[in-house]
Amino acid sequence: MITTLSINNYRSVQQLLVPLGALNVITGPNGCGKSNLYRSLRLLADTAQGGVINSLASEGGLESTFWAGPEKITERMRRGEVPIQGGPRKGVMRLRLGFSGEDFGYSVSLGLPSPSPSAFALDPEIKRECIWAGPFFRPASLLVDRNGPVIKVRNGRKWEVQANHINGFDSMFDQVADPAATPEIFHIRETIRNWRFYDHFRTDKDAPARQAQLGTRTPVLHNDGRDVAAALQTIREIGDHEALNATISDAFPGASLNILRHENGRFSIEFHQEGLLRPLKGAELSDGTLRYILLAAALLTPRPPLLMVLNEPETSLHPDLLPALARLIVRASEKTQVWVVSHASRLISALNDSELCHAIELDKQLGQTEILGQQLLDRPAWYWPDSD
Repeated sequence: MITTLSINNYRSVQQLLVPLGALNVITGPNGCGKSNLYRSLRLLADTAQGGVINSLASEGGLESTFWAGPEKITERMRRGEVPIQGGPRKGVMRLRLGFSGEDFGYSVSLGLPSPSPSAFALDPEIKRECIWAGPFFRPASLLVDRNGPVIKVRNGRKWEVQANHINGFDSMFDQVADPAATPEIFHIRETIRNWRFYDHFRTDKDAPARQAQLGTRTPVLHNDGRDVAAALQTIREIGDHEALNATISDAFPGASLNILRHENGRFSIEFHQEGLLRPLKGAELSDGTLRYILLAAALLTPRPPLLMVLNEPETSLHPDLLPALARLIVRASEKTQVWVVSHASRLISALNDSELCHAIELDKQLGQTEILGQQLLDRPAWYWPDSD
């Protein structure tokens, strides 16, 4: 389980240390930085998928995503004694992201490349990556150190060079994640690749989830929900089918789901509702009903991930469905670490009733995202590797 997320110089976040639990509920007013916290986790995930540079480019490049405030906010600025202003930057321009658990931690530092005539001279580069043992970085606990084009791995009391010509646009996960030679890199890469993000469920009239789709065994729902019928049938056969039935009944008393298997190998949803003489097909479901079914298929997966992130799962749902959704999320958090980013007070309140819930309320002060009420002693231990 991830116990700490650290973000430095990303959009509205100058420096944020987020302690984490089994069920994490991220709340706060509009514009406080909830989306930035979510995006930073997506960027971390992209390092293990080979796409972090493209993701930064799609956000406008490093200069657009970099912290736009002064390099340092002084106490006099906070008290309003002097205006918010910056001066010549003293440190190098770096966007840094990292996480840690009880056993391992990882951090990545991104910056602009050295001036060159290349047509890609504005592409950001990965400047440094580190993996260490334990919940926070110490020089003595460093296991893998990628500095520029060189990757070194600790072997006892010695360092061994694993690669010395790695490109700035490649992560070390793309180059040397060998389970025998570099087990630490392989372990962290597979940990990150195991994370799942659900924030783009399609429920429009042309959504694939509404149509019959070719069915194969599907233990993991696609992030847009296209294979929901196959995922539900997989839960029925190798997952907790009783939990699925109870989840549908909890949200829609007297209702049930059936998966229709067509002769051409396609699967589709049938929704039986109390009082109706025929089942509703996927194309007839309301956006809220379909979205709840998609969330049930995601959260009741027979193959729980290490981390599941739900971004505003309440979208399109009637408020009366939110307590049932909260119970479904709490159930899932008993098997996997869950993040929920939400505006819905009824969902937040229901989740907060769980003993597993770790509430994180964000606020923005002087343009900077902060955790409301977090004091110095509340922050988890965290140290960035020395600047490259």
